[in-house]
Amino acid sequence: MVDRGRTHAALIGRLNRHGRLLWSLPKGHIEDGETVEDTAVREVREETGIVARVIRPLGSIDYWFVAERRRIHKTVHHFLLEAHGGELSDDDVEVTEVAWVPLDELDSRLAYTDERKLVRKARELFE
Repeated sequence: MVDRGRTHAALIGRLNRHGRLLWSLPKGHIEDGETVEDTAVREVREETGIVARVIRPLGSIDYWFVAERRRIHKTVHHFLLEAHGGELSDDDVEVTEVAWVPLDELDSRLAYTDERKLVRKARELFE
């Protein structure tokens, strides 16, 4: 998601099981009746406090993780969103911190390689 003249992105920080703060893009589960675009807008609002609209799809990331001793497959659909309201907030219980981060600092801030690749693709749209 971009704002401030399209020079910043809203990121969420969550503590991992070792207590380290990991920065990532907002994301979440699709609820009944939602499109993937609806989910992106809702999750951004819930996790960051920002009201946004979808500009275009950026791609999907597939990955596996282990939760409660089970292997789980997840596909996350990412979109370029533009902020048009709300205030940055870390009120969501799943989020430790939120921040507007300059686009040129995302590579060093984002914890996950696949998200850094998507952000590079998004940055190309502004060049």
